[in-house]
Amino acid sequence: MNRSPLLYPLGLLLLLGAAPADVLARIKLTTLPVRERVEIQLDHPQIALVEEERIVPLVKGVNQVDFSWANTRIDPDTLVLRILAPTDAQALDAKVLSVSYPPNETALVWSVAASASGAARMRISYVLGGLSKEFHYRAVADRDEKTLNLAQYLRVGNAANEAYDDARFWAGVGERFEKPLGLNETKEVLLDRFAAVPVRKTYTCDPAQFGYLDRAQDKLNVPMHYVVKNAGGPLGREPLPEGKARIFQDDGQGGSAFLGEDRGAFTPPDDEWELYLGLARDIGVRRTVDRNERQRIAGNLYRHEVTLKYEIENFKDTPVTLDIVESVRQIRNDLRGDNGRDPEWQLGDGTLRQPDPEKSDADQLLFHVDLPARAADGQAKKTDPHPTADPE
Repeated sequence: MNRSPLLYPLGLLLLLGAAPADVLARIKLTTLPVRERVEIQLDHPQIALVEEERIVPLVKGVNQVDFSWANTRIDPDTLVLRILAPTDAQALDAKVLSVSYPPNETALVWSVAASASGAARMRISYVLGGLSKEFHYRAVADRDEKTLNLAQYLRVGNAANEAYDDARFWAGVGERFEKPLGLNETKEVLLDRFAAVPVRKTYTCDPAQFGYLDRAQDKLNVPMHYVVKNAGGPLGREPLPEGKARIFQDDGQGGSAFLGEDRGAFTPPDDEWELYLGLARDIGVRRTVDRNERQRIAGNLYRHEVTLKYEIENFKDTPVTLDIVESVRQIRNDLRGDNGRDPEWQLGDGTLRQPDPEKSDADQLLFHVDLPARAADGQAKKTDPHPTADPE
């Protein structure tokens, strides 16, 4: 005999308890109480917290409420049943007496005592696996790259083997939203829009992090970034979660040009969100060790002088600021004398500004170098700054 496969949906079943003993053997109702409300919280990176409310009919005496989760990804150790306080003064009084787990079944049974026959609102909460979430962004910079419009999206995937006809979601940031979510379905929603967000375009050379364009000629890579501070107005009220960002620029003709994509890191309020744009081809940077001398002063005390020389060319029609990052950890270790003192850094000919006090630390120094636009004849303007390590 051919039999149809049995389906095991997530179900809340009522077992009548106010009946003779032979009837108390978990008689299941044919009609399940429908969900009146579902809240799904997605602020945890791997799991979801689900709360659902149902109106459950009870009879006077002891009732058995049967909850099954066959083929779903509910963590049974997290199941909690609460009977909500009635709003009607004449409503029945109900309370949970005990919980039991029938053998060889993916189900549990709550024993619920009711003061009278009637309906009670019950809230069931549990941790559910298989619901995935992913943030992503669309950033469109204006023509002069001074501001950008940022859209934040959330994509939710359902591999929990449970369908929700109507649920209210919260992703940990943004507003709550209501959507149905079917079996193996993926939904995408727009969480928020941020208009005219201030942005600055940075050019950085950091040999330790970004390496060399041409090592034989000492030419450094110069990556470009859009930097947005998560502060001010609507932006800055909440963190920006990690997510892929697609980056565009207004083309001045009513459309936008695609610049690239990057994965933005988690950015708390008042911190900076960076998006990589690629390597700059119109700024050339050559870094050489111009001087490396060590002079013995007395005993094991030495004076060690190192001069790093940067030759910078700007082929752009506009002036820009180049950020130079120097890792001093290895140099510091090499130059530290027996007295245990760190080297004191001095600037060579004064062309460079002082290191950025907010973004420099014991491991690296950050310098900002202003580069003038190229000359009218098309020749690049050269800048030749060099920081010097000069320990006493």
